[in-house]
Amino acid sequence: MLTSNRKKKGKDTAVQGTNDSSVVSKVSAAAQGYFQDVFLQHFVCKVARRAPLINRGYYVRWRAVDHCVRRFLHITENCPKRQILSLGAGFDSTYFRLHADEALDRAVVFEVDFPDVTRRKAALINSNNTLKGMLDPRLPSPTGHVYVSSGQYHLLGVDVREETQVEEALGAAGLDWSAPTLILSEVVLTYMETQWSDAVISWAAKLLPQSLSVMYEQIHPDDPFGRIMQDHFLKLNSTLHALRQYPDTEAQRRRFLDKGWEQCVCLDMNDFYLGLVPEEERCRVERLEPFDEYEEWHQKCSHYFILTASRGSLMEQALLTYSPVSPAASICPSWSSTSLSVRTIPVPMEGLGMASTSVSPGKVLLTGGSSRGGRGPVTRILLRGQDGWRSVSVEPPVDLGVRLYHTATSLPGGGIVVYGGRSSPLNPIRGLFRVTLETRDPPGPLDSEDGDTGKLCVEEMVCTGDPPAPRWRHTATSVSHKGKSFLFVFGGKDESEAALGDGYFLCVDQQHWTEIPVEGAAPEARHSHSACSYQGGVVVFGGLDRRGAPLGDTAVLRPTDGGFSWERIEVQPAPVPRYSHSAHVIGENLVVVGGVWLHSGGVPGVVVINLSTRSSVEFRLDTTSVPWPLMLHSFCSELTDSEEPELLLIGGGGNCFSFGTHFNLQPVTVDLRPALG
Repeated sequence: MLTSNRKKKGKDTAVQGTNDSSVVSKVSAAAQGYFQDVFLQHFVCKVARRAPLINRGYYVRWRAVDHCVRRFLHITENCPKRQILSLGAGFDSTYFRLHADEALDRAVVFEVDFPDVTRRKAALINSNNTLKGMLDPRLPSPTGHVYVSSGQYHLLGVDVREETQVEEALGAAGLDWSAPTLILSEVVLTYMETQWSDAVISWAAKLLPQSLSVMYEQIHPDDPFGRIMQDHFLKLNSTLHALRQYPDTEAQRRRFLDKGWEQCVCLDMNDFYLGLVPEEERCRVERLEPFDEYEEWHQKCSHYFILTASRGSLMEQALLTYSPVSPAASICPSWSSTSLSVRTIPVPMEGLGMASTSVSPGKVLLTGGSSRGGRGPVTRILLRGQDGWRSVSVEPPVDLGVRLYHTATSLPGGGIVVYGGRSSPLNPIRGLFRVTLETRDPPGPLDSEDGDTGKLCVEEMVCTGDPPAPRWRHTATSVSHKGKSFLFVFGGKDESEAALGDGYFLCVDQQHWTEIPVEGAAPEARHSHSACSYQGGVVVFGGLDRRGAPLGDTAVLRPTDGGFSWERIEVQPAPVPRYSHSAHVIGENLVVVGGVWLHSGGVPGVVVINLSTRSSVEFRLDTTSVPWPLMLHSFCSELTDSEEPELLLIGGGGNCFSFGTHFNLQPVTVDLRPALG
């Protein structure tokens, strides 16, 4: 029993530590202007600036909870008394912020947390004149579980799991069980064993007949991001319990209804951000810091939810309301019963934001990207010989520079054009290079019977005409016009535009940016889409639009006698919108692999779109043979030259919010035969 108590106390201490980390991150977001809260700084010893991704993550958390609090206060503005009960409040500053806004008319705030946390918070309040001055009127010296007490604020030190103690302490502090009450729980209950958190949810529903429960927690434990998220909290000795039994928004909604709540609405944070944060406010937030971690941002938001559950007819009016951003937001994948097998290639190789192109059968050139050692101009060649694949680093005679999210496009007459990319979100790359890989004669020291790496020749292209603005996350595709080869650059983004919608043609032989007539309505502006050569033109799929929502449309740029013409392809069933994927044309099939979507049902695998029949089928990937989480975004892919259709996927991964950066450790192959047979 003693050992068990020690273990429990150790876990409780670890959970209390998450409060300290959380408040520092909230202070960072406030300091960068994501939201206004001048009181948070009084609860930290030192302000530390977090990465933009973390600032955004804590902003959307703050915004969601604040949205619910303001909604509750609005609904109850004519009530003679209303209450806010914050469970596991930590160093939250809600009372002080609302008091300063004069928003607590006829309202009382009760905060409950571990005695150790409460003791520390009480000491900070009592030693700070600003905070102490907002406790009016100050009640007599608190006793028992009450550490701070005033007319509108009570701070209680008691373990939330101790139901009887909590009930007695709140009663003694003056909680009115019949008054309209808002119950706040920000990433608190999930740290308890599920039986305890379920008991808290039931207890609140039973004792507070006119109440609104607001909860912010994690979901989706089993996909790659979810596995990394869980591992992070395990290392902190702060296991996430509830999401095993309640893994998605629907399960969480049913949980509250089963525990005595009358109505419940549960949204993941993508739905909240795109559906309930006004566009003007989103634009303001997105301009605060340079940002280019869209995949990680959307994945973070898909793994957290905001929930409101109500008791009583008055509180039903305070529930979250939601309407989908677009009809595409509700599209579900039409999964095939067949899965495509994935196997690893035993070649150590990792990288994010690289570009790849197939130089010749069994030879793939990789440029740019970033790796665990940091960003750097890395050029590699993947070679397949009799003994399988191997990787060779090569040193270009001309520095291609540090670049991520660029393109490397093979030309029909030979050679590769490397275009665009960025070194940082404020520094797009302007150089345009033509790369060729020439066979050595005689063979060089790196050559072997398994394959000749060849000699890498790099020439900077000095082009005439009107060039595109420098960009990244674009596509550059080989097209044909009047017997000449052109590079068609479409979409992308730059340091000021959220997404670009223009298209440019580069005559490669003449090194001249050329205007070619294009008829029809062009696809809307986007980045992180795919574009593949198709029948002399281009087929474009997906991407992220200017508002930050994924697209699922298919458009073809077809050659005409005078130039080109855009045609939209209506596919049935409609593919789930996604971005940061890769794509290849095999016959009449557009094969789209990986990417990020906002749909909660797993992660994207492979969707095959038949461009003739205009039909689609989604295939899951069987990754059971991959010993680490396989994250298919910010990666590249190539069709191998094997007799059977197979995809080679290289690199990928990302910064998983505050949980660490994940890299796919090795290339993998996907067997496409079941999808194309």
